[in-house]
Amino acid sequence: MRLKKTKGIVLSYIKYSETSIIVRVFTREFGLKSYIVNGVRSKSTKSKMAIYQPLTLLDLVVYDKEGSNLNRISEAKLLAPFQLVPFDFLRSGIAMFMAEVMGKSVFEGYQNEEFYDFLESAIQLLDDPQTLLKHFPLVFLWESSKYLGFAPEDSESFFFELKQYPEGPDVMEEEKDYLRNIIAQSFYCEDKSTSKTRKNMLDHFLIFYGNHLELAGDWKSIKVLRQMMY
Repeated sequence: MRLKKTKGIVLSYIKYSETSIIVRVFTREFGLKSYIVNGVRSKSTKSKMAIYQPLTLLDLVVYDKEGSNLNRISEAKLLAPFQLVPFDFLRSGIAMFMAEVMGKSVFEGYQNEEFYDFLESAIQLLDDPQTLLKHFPLVFLWESSKYLGFAPEDSESFFFELKQYPEGPDVMEEEKDYLRNIIAQSFYCEDKSTSKTRKNMLDHFLIFYGNHLELAGDWKSIKVLRQMMY
């Protein structure tokens, strides 16, 4: 067993024994990994739990044992401390959604350095006070689909893949235009679309992801996201 350095993005954690957790981290060098972290839930060390909240960016030294599904973290420190995300309901809600998307999209051991670099940049943008947030979840879904390998070529192809479309042609054309702006402008999109258009597009994207990833079950963060944005 060797010690190795990597950067990582926390996706989620579960409680393990009385004072420990098992944390899922998407690392740059090794992909999605699960680590046992001992003693972080005791009364004297609860402050350490802050660095294992979803989407926290970490510098890590980890034990890496080949063939093991569960390793340990030797050292963990903040790579880029959040300034806004934990203290802003909208940003923290979007962060929960992003973490859930990542958790549903990548599997244990999946490694993609370009995807990691994109995610790190997106998380830092979410923490930037200048970032426009109303399009952010939709842009994130579009951009992530490119790294995950199932992004359609353009807006027309996206709607063609949906197959079933309950709205009328006028509404569909509005949504196609909106998606074209998302594709062209990415996180700097300044489209003036209505909240209904954004809500419909979110529904479409969830169906789109579900079809490609064969997802079952509900999206837990969607209810919160809808209350705040759509």
